[in-house]
Amino acid sequence: MRFQFTRRFERRYALLTEEDAERVRKSLRLLAENPRHPSLRTKKIKGTDGVWEVRAGLSIRLTFERRDDLIVLRDVGPHDAAFKKP
Repeated sequence: MRFQFTRRFERRYALLTEEDAERVRKSLRLLAENPRHPSLRTKKIKGTDGVWEVRAGLSIRLTFERRDDLIVLRDVGPHDAAFKKP
């Protein structure tokens, strides 16, 4: 599984604390191995066309799209902020 990072994802990732950034890196490793890993709690975001979310700890969320073997990472951050424009 390959990743593509949007500019928004990169900007918001840079704002994370080191602890949250480590949680995100762990979630990305799990996502690459198995997008349905139970600890990620992967689910489709209602009202979107193919945008998904995964958890990176209790409050941090990642949003992404799947395109064959490519995962386009769209946003990262606290739950409410990550869902403003998933």
